[in-house]
Amino acid sequence: MQLHIVKYSGAFGYIKPWTAVRDSETFSQQFLTPSIVEGIEKKLFPELLAESGIHKILRHRLSYAGLSKQQEQTQPRGIDIKNKKGVVTVQRPRSILLRGVMLEPLLLLAFKAREDAERAIRQHLCLCRNEDVILPTSEIISVAEEEFDAPEGGFNGFELRFGETPESFIVGYNRFDSAKPMYGYLHIVGDPIRSSEAAYHL
Repeated sequence: MQLHIVKYSGAFGYIKPWTAVRDSETFSQQFLTPSIVEGIEKKLFPELLAESGIHKILRHRLSYAGLSKQQEQTQPRGIDIKNKKGVVTVQRPRSILLRGVMLEPLLLLAFKAREDAERAIRQHLCLCRNEDVILPTSEIISVAEEEFDAPEGGFNGFELRFGETPESFIVGYNRFDSAKPMYGYLHIVGDPIRSSEAAYHL
């Protein structure tokens, strides 16, 4: 099968693991879940908003140049009300969280139809957070699926292959499909952690 690949790159990327909740220190997830891929597809092709499932993105691959610990200040929704000697104070406590953020992420999206890739290459994406903007780079690359999976092909990175197999593990609950559990197994091609100098090159 022929794949038509669009590359996206940016400065930072953080994919919150579904098990993190509000852990004081977490590292970015290194792969996209089915619901993330479906959300990306709906952003690129808004006519699919009313349909469930993934229809156009066949494969993906994510690599990055390293991880950086960054601090994030949070406030809970609740408030603390204190009454001290007749003086009432209302406070919202603050907390500092550490996030292991991906540096210079590179996302490859593979489409079956070239016209879908041509639409995708004219748009930007966000890696889960609004501030993690990634932009399309260069031109569309068309290769056979075998070459996409070959270590010498240069399409290095992490990819979650969707579905239940003996190697699969749970990766969260699908917000697009009645919160059903999502499963997949990790498929790694080549060295998914690039040198900084190669951040925007394949």
